[in-house]
Amino acid sequence: MATSVDLILHNASYVVVVDENSSVLRNVSIAIKDQKIFGIVSIDLENQWQSSKVIDCSHHLVMPGLINTHTHTPMSLLRGVAEDVDLQGFLEKVWAEEARIMDENGTYIGGKLGALEALLGGTTCTLDMYLHPHMAHKGAVEVGLRHLIGPVFFDFDGPDGLQWDKRIEHLRNWTTVVKEMGGPYTPLVAQPHSTYTVSPEHLAEVAQVCKEIGAIFNTHISENQTENDDVIKRFGKTPTKVLKDAQALENTVFAHAVKLTDEDRQIIKDNKVSLSHCPGSNLKLASGAFEWVKAHQKGINVSLGTDGCSSSNDLDMWNVMRSAANLARLITNDAAAIPVAQVVRAATYAGALALGMQDRIGSVEVGKEADLIVLDLDQPHLVPIGDPHGLLVYAAGRSDVVHVLVAGDPVIVDRIPTKVEINQIISQARNHIGKR
Repeated sequence: MATSVDLILHNASYVVVVDENSSVLRNVSIAIKDQKIFGIVSIDLENQWQSSKVIDCSHHLVMPGLINTHTHTPMSLLRGVAEDVDLQGFLEKVWAEEARIMDENGTYIGGKLGALEALLGGTTCTLDMYLHPHMAHKGAVEVGLRHLIGPVFFDFDGPDGLQWDKRIEHLRNWTTVVKEMGGPYTPLVAQPHSTYTVSPEHLAEVAQVCKEIGAIFNTHISENQTENDDVIKRFGKTPTKVLKDAQALENTVFAHAVKLTDEDRQIIKDNKVSLSHCPGSNLKLASGAFEWVKAHQKGINVSLGTDGCSSSNDLDMWNVMRSAANLARLITNDAAAIPVAQVVRAATYAGALALGMQDRIGSVEVGKEADLIVLDLDQPHLVPIGDPHGLLVYAAGRSDVVHVLVAGDPVIVDRIPTKVEINQIISQARNHIGKR
């Protein structure tokens, strides 16, 4: 008798597994049951399962959902507000605009809009950072995204008007907030903005609470040389050393990390800190080029991020993969600096590893939660297929994504979201930014 499963992905032409061997499977079917990948078999063995839900994946490629380890999802409402400026000029313009339109409702609407953009482009999981995190999370979960976020910290009140003690209180209560909103499993996160907006004493306090509740410590680090110079002038040490002395390197993710010293990289390696490389934002703001090869040589885990729509203008992880690959080649004069399979791994499994979720997501393997995307290969720019990993990095894009599963739930089917109405979210966003 056939085993009943929740969904069958029938006859996938290619499955990019993202395992240690960079395996690619041909002409297989995948069964989904109880949110997880139940089985992967050749097409002739598919009859061992039965399901009322079957998605035909002939002439399609299945791979893990993309994992964006640094973004500011609600800033989809701030797309294009800070053009032709560096990081410091960007912050000045964006913080002013945030004070005008990014209240709780703006954050909720922006969270939905950003989450929808992410999912339609094949991103199934994001490490987000933004004001009013409960509202960003509410919006993202409603759309169907696996969405990690937590309280954000500044020494000053910030655009959200919260004082320090209230921020700490929110962090201690964050488990309850996430549980009440539901959605796919996510670990807890605390998000001090940076070493130039949060004092060493406050960084140490957040790090201690993170250890108590088992939260990820997520922050911006060494995004450009001006930031480094400012922090060194104030504290006599690099941002990485500030965080080391604050004992804030346990279960930590650094975003950007463009201007690291060799000593910084050694500290990062020794403490198993993960990095989120955001080439689109760094290039646009002229922040510099992240030295991926040096990080790789140190054995540092490097994942990928888009940053927010006000600094990179979109949440396109395919563009991030391509930019990251090309940038590594450019600055090293080495066409094999970072192999294409490693780039795909950075956008998937390395992201899961950074979030402590490598046993749950990040690869197409039996027993893992089914965060999967399906790409249509019947496109002129995807024919023929030489190296599937190379195809994903250098030819594929958001428009090729047709189906998206998060924890086994088909949240995008035939390019249409199943939980929300696209036009309604677009209308809400347009009406809200009318406040400008």
